[in-house]
Amino acid sequence: MSEGPGFETPFSEWLRSASEPDWTAVVTHPFAAGIHDGTADMRRYLEQDFQFVDSFTALLGAAVAAADTFEARVAVGRFLGQTVADTEHSYFHRALAELGGEQAPPEPVTVEFRALMDEVRLSQDYPLILAVLCVAEWTYLGWASRAIGLPAGFVHREWIDLHSGPEFEAWVGFLRGELDRLGPGLDENGRARVLDVFRRATTLERRFFDMALG
Repeated sequence: MSEGPGFETPFSEWLRSASEPDWTAVVTHPFAAGIHDGTADMRRYLEQDFQFVDSFTALLGAAVAAADTFEARVAVGRFLGQTVADTEHSYFHRALAELGGEQAPPEPVTVEFRALMDEVRLSQDYPLILAVLCVAEWTYLGWASRAIGLPAGFVHREWIDLHSGPEFEAWVGFLRGELDRLGPGLDENGRARVLDVFRRATTLERRFFDMALG
């Protein structure tokens, strides 16, 4: 019997459940809990995360190019222009200035994660691109939406705000919906490739939080 989602299981949910225990380890990570209560040391974390901005922007651009519908191209392009290039970029500069952050050499996990982004970008394979985007955004929605109240400092508070709320939930819903739409049409090899990328990205997210926790 080939590995794959049942007809009643959305493809994105099958990918998520097949990526345990790393998935739950990310959304319940002690570093995320520290962001919630304002105690996490954000300097090293943001110095490393900022190094993803260019690769992530390029990955979103690849999604625009590789998408198979006009509606999908518009949705990704809107997120790229309004959130990544504007709101998130501004946050990084303000937060790193507040923390005294500087250009730091990339940690091994940062190098590996950027390599994965570049790998799927160069593939021009829309489902593979979606897999990395979905992990990056859905895991962050997972931990950010667990916050009860918000910390006082803007560095922690705005990072939570950027990854929660109706607009971000809709963005994650779009990414999941695209995977759910395309997954059933993939053959066994195609499903396996998407699952491999999804799992690799989830493992890297866990390792990135482990790095930040020190």
